[in-house]
Amino acid sequence: MTFSLPGFDIDAFITATLAEDLGEAGDITSAAVIPADARFEGVMDSRDAVTVAGLGIAEAFFRRLDPAVEIAWLVQEGDRVPAGTDLLRLRGNARAMLTAERSALNTVQHLSGIATMTRTYVDKIIGTGAILLDTRKTIPGLRLLEKYATRMGGATNHRMGLWDAAMIKDNHVAVAGSVEEAVRRAAAAGITRIIVEVDRVDQIEPALAAGATHLLLDNMAPAILRGAVTLVGGRVPTEASGGVRLDTIRAIAETGVTCISVGRLTQSAPAADIGLDFAAV
Repeated sequence: MTFSLPGFDIDAFITATLAEDLGEAGDITSAAVIPADARFEGVMDSRDAVTVAGLGIAEAFFRRLDPAVEIAWLVQEGDRVPAGTDLLRLRGNARAMLTAERSALNTVQHLSGIATMTRTYVDKIIGTGAILLDTRKTIPGLRLLEKYATRMGGATNHRMGLWDAAMIKDNHVAVAGSVEEAVRRAAAAGITRIIVEVDRVDQIEPALAAGATHLLLDNMAPAILRGAVTLVGGRVPTEASGGVRLDTIRAIAETGVTCISVGRLTQSAPAADIGLDFAAV
């Protein structure tokens, strides 16, 4: 199955990742120990209950080194699977499979870890109507992949970068002099999507009057959030952010906010325990 992600150059990613692992000498262990014509079959499986993400990239690693490799997908991206589930079955050149193994596993473990954590947060707010958002707290160079993984876990992508919306925060306000002036400047620059971070209820009306199209309600307790949502009255989307944890997100969602952003989805998700066992054929 060909993996495609708008804006992501998978060929360059595969090339750079393999170059990092192979250096100038290549896989010296496999070259010394494994005959060039030896063949392996293998199964990638999950040792944890996970939400799956990254199999298409894993396949691309194996196909780069053995274009004739046989790969059968046993699950699909975004599937929730129990521990002990087989994910991929592979059969091909032994050296190629061993050389690609770590890069493929690292990617699937990392992305599935993000998708799995994301799904636990999504599950906590089912029925509230609130939408889970990710953030820009991603590993440099991996943003598109990590945000893909949050989608596989059921989240919605927030800003992809600094370019697709204005987000006015306290430092911008400090330089502009006020919330109103900061928003006015963004609107005057022709920006149509203007997110404004407010940490006090009295900042809401000035932000809206100046043209904010989205309010980020920062580090507000549920009772204050509820009042802020009532004050906004549906005029723009509201987003709760700051200090959101698995044990607090339900109460936050029940305040009526439109969405909740969680940085730890990409910043702190542990790798999923996924392995790959080979046997000679």
